[in-house]
Formats: sequence, C-alpha cells, structure tokens
Amino acid sequence: MFTSLLVANRGEIAVRIIRTCREMGIRTVAVYSDADASARHVRDADEAVRIGGATPAESYLNRDAMLDAAVRTGCEAVHPGYGFLAEDAAFARACAAAGVTFIGPPAAAIEAMGSKISARRLAQAAGVPVVPGDVPEEQTDDAVAAAIDRIGRPALVKAAAGGGGIGMRLAGPGEDVRPAIRAARRDALHAFGDGTLYVERLLDRPRHVEIQIIADGSGRVVPLFERECSLQRRHQKVIEESPSPILTPALRAQMSAAAVAVAEAVGYRNAGTVEFLVEEREDGDPRFYFLEMNTRLQVEHPVTEAITGLDLVRAQLLVAAGEPLPFSADTLALRGHAIELRVYAEDPATGFLPQAGPLLVYREPGGPGVRVDSGVAEGDAVSVHYDPLLAKLIVHAESRPAALARAARALSEFAILGIATNLPLLRAMVGHPLVRDGRLDTGFLERELPALLAAAETPDLDPAVAAVAVHRLISGGGAAATGARTIPDPWTTLSGWRIGGNDRPQSGESAPPGVQT
Repeated sequence: MFTSLLVANRGEIAVRIIRTCREMGIRTVAVYSDADASARHVRDADEAVRIGGATPAESYLNRDAMLDAAVRTGCEAVHPGYGFLAEDAAFARACAAAGVTFIGPPAAAIEAMGSKISARRLAQAAGVPVVPGDVPEEQTDDAVAAAIDRIGRPALVKAAAGGGGIGMRLAGPGEDVRPAIRAARRDALHAFGDGTLYVERLLDRPRHVEIQIIADGSGRVVPLFERECSLQRRHQKVIEESPSPILTPALRAQMSAAAVAVAEAVGYRNAGTVEFLVEEREDGDPRFYFLEMNTRLQVEHPVTEAITGLDLVRAQLLVAAGEPLPFSADTLALRGHAIELRVYAEDPATGFLPQAGPLLVYREPGGPGVRVDSGVAEGDAVSVHYDPLLAKLIVHAESRPAALARAARALSEFAILGIATNLPLLRAMVGHPLVRDGRLDTGFLERELPALLAAAETPDLDPAVAAVAVHRLISGGGAAATGARTIPDPWTTLSGWRIGGNDRPQSGESAPPGVQT
C-alpha cells in the first residue's frame, strides 16, 4: 500500500479522501491555490503545497504544477477526486511517466469514454442499447441538420466531448435547427476545444439511473447497484438516491450486466459509473439506454457507500495498489435506502446564480443515519473561482419514506448565514408530492421550479444564532471575506456582553448607552 498520496483537488472531495487515507495510515499532501490558502482541506492534510493563482487554469488544472508537487513531496500516488484533472488522460499518462500511480482508470479508458461518440460505439459493440441517434460523418451544419431529419424531432444536438449539458441544444418541431447547431458547436469549442456534434432522439420525460462499478487488476468488474439521479437542473444533479424507485430486481440485474459489459469492453480498472436513461412506457415495461460513462469517482458516491457499507475511496486505493477487491457481487446486498442532497452556494430565485462571500454561520445537522461531506467551516469564505458546492447531506434509513423524513429533519437543522444557498429549495423538494411518491424524471425541477420557489420559505432562525451572525458581520465580516479566520466569537470576547444584562465596560472600554442583550 502507498505511504504518501497527493490529493489533486479541493473542497469536500479532498477532505473526504484525506479521511480515508488517515484511516489507512497514508500520509496526505494537499494542494492549494492563492484563494484556498486557509481552506479546510489544507488544514486537514499532513502537508500542503501552493500550486498557483486563484483561477483553476493557474492551479488545479495545471498538470505540471500538480505533478511537480507530488514528486517534490515524495508521493507515490495521486488521487484526482472528481472534476479538474480526474478525467484528463494526459495527466494520467504524465503520472505514469513520472512513476506516480494515478488513482483511476487507464488513460486509454479515459480517452475512449471521454468522447460520447466513441463511448456510444463501444456500448453498441458490447450489445448495450443506446438512445436512438445519428453520428454524421461530416460535421458541417447541413450534415448535422440532415441527421436531425433522419432521427426526427424533437431531438438533441450534443457535443461529443465533455458533459454537464454543455454543448447541448434542443431541435424542436417546425424550427430552423441551424442556430441550435451553431450554438452547440460554439459552446463545445469554448468548453472542450472540440466542436464535434452528434444527434439523439429526445426521450419523453426519462429517468436518469446510473450503475456504480469497480474493477480490479484481474479484470473482475463488480456492479454496486444503482443511483437514481433524475432530480437535476440544467443536467446537473441535485438529489440522488438508492435504490431507484422504478427498478425491479430483474431490471436492476439487466442494467448491472450492461454496465459490466461496457466496463469490460473498454478494459476498465478502478471505480467508474455507467449512466443510463430509463424510459417508462405505457405497457409498464421500462426500457433503458446507455448514456455515458464517467471514468472517476462520482460526487454522489456516498449514496452507494451507505447502501453497501463500503468505502469506495479505500476500494480505489486497494485496486490502484494492485490488490484484489475484498468483495464480490455475491457478497453484497442492498441495505435500506439512502438519499444525497447537494447544498450549493447559489440563489435558485435568480436563475441559480452562484454566490460568494463569508460563511458567518455554518451549522451542520447530525443524528442517526446522517452524514455530511463538506469542505468548509464557519468563518470560511466562498470563492468566486470554483464550483459553488458547499456540502453533501447524506441520509440513510430502513425505507424510502423513513429516509425522506430523515432528510427533511436534517435539512431543518442545517443553518447557513452570510450567503444565499439552495437549502430552502431542497426543503421544498423533499416535501413535494411527486418526489415523495417517487414519480421522477429529468425535467421535474424545471417544470416545478415556480411552485417550489413559492414553497421555499426559510424557517425562522434561532435568535441567538441570528445575533451571532449580525455580530460577526459587523465586527469580522471583512476578515472572513478575505479568507482569514479572525472572526471574533461573541461568547468568548471580553466585551462586557451578558445574556439578559447590561453591557459594562471592560479594561477601560466605554459602553454604548442603553445597550443590552
């Protein structure tokens, strides 16, 4: 097993990887940008190395700086987490050339699945159904438009590279599709440097269900059940759960076998996720289609950990160190129901605009069956430079209704002040009748957003918590905004404040007239 590991990421995923490494006795080295000098993952690691300026291009996407940090600190392995360099085949190859183990799949698998067209063809060759579509040999606007005509409308024009809905446009009935084609190509070139497009039929209210897999060096691929990810906005997941409300044991077995076939076809190793769209039909027999494969650890991996009892980061490290998986599909069983809710620094009422600023109050929930993976602490500052994910709330219970009730309770205890978050929206979502009944699809949030926002009222805050927030805003907000952890605590500051009493001067202070608490 490795003795030292560089965590090539930030935020909650870096903190989560560090925790497993600590349990396994592995020394960890964090990396940080100028904006993250006092971040939680920096404080938690055994050592930390500055790798550049505040922007991702200057720091977390800088392959040379990342690899140099690993070599200089004597790290035998690099864990990329998710995002940034996690699906960068060039970085995986650079690690191998430098004698550093990349905790992830082979570079060839990353490349093959990095192109949705290549992944689609691999899945078809493996006998896995794909969404009906067309890949035009020529990439002119006219050729893509002709492909749309062959498939029929409505259709989706999609970028071959990348993900997250970038480079995706709807081609609706009776409209000129060329503006949509040009917009999709422009977005794809800007985000991924690749303007290749293909076309898929638009499914009617599909569900998004994915299968977690992990493969060891012997070629054994183990499926770890599914995650329902239909509750999403702009193709970004918001709430995930397992098991899926729609999957029967037979359908689960079919989709798991399809996921294994895709992984075997690409020579996969380590953790990955095979994603599917599931189309519900009038005959009651759902049909599934391969969507893509994510060649990394997923944001929502704690859902799988909850229902299997596994530590997926530990499993990744074992596989990367050449050890066989200590479990098999026959030894695993679904245990209860788990739900993950992503807490973002964003304002749903303003189009999910990302927020930045100090976390004047940050209080996480607790109790049985509640886990919070976060990369922040009270007094930290949320930067404008990175993804606005603050934390992931994961709940686990014996049944779906019990898990939803636990999620609602935990959300009511989650308190964040200083910036807007999506907590009120999450509270409204878990109470929505369609969510409670498991009647989900990928368009739910877009359709129901006005009603959800109307119901998303922030609950009354404890007066003491509000008083602390106001005090910190007045006396320490500027420090928090710069990332410095110098916000004074009113309960320990010798200012003369007393619960229920008059303010008396201390050490020569003058009390403002009539001030009371």
